[in-house]
Amino acid sequence: MATLVANLARARVLLARNIAERGLPAARQAAPVRTKITSANGALLPEPYNIRFGLAKVLLVSTPFLYLGAWISKEGAEFLEENDIFVPDDDDDD
Repeated sequence: MATLVANLARARVLLARNIAERGLPAARQAAPVRTKITSANGALLPEPYNIRFGLAKVLLVSTPFLYLGAWISKEGAEFLEENDIFVPDDDDDD
C-alpha cells in the first residue's frame, strides 16, 4: 500500500513538472484547485481562467441536435405507422 501511495505521489510530481516544462497555461493543467487568493508573500494571485460565452456555446450546440433528434423520431414514428409495423389501438384508453 505504501508503494502505491509513493508511486502516485511521484506520478503527480512528474505530471506537474512536465506541465511546467511545456509552459501550458493554468487553465489546461489537470484539475487546478484554488484555495486562496494571495501568495505566501502577500501578493494577489492572477484571476482564474474564465470560459467565454460558456452557456451560449452549450445552447448553440445542443439546440440544433435536439431539434434533429425530435425530427428523426417523428419521421420514424410516421414510417412505422404507415407500414403497419406499429399502430396504437384506440381501445387501450379504458
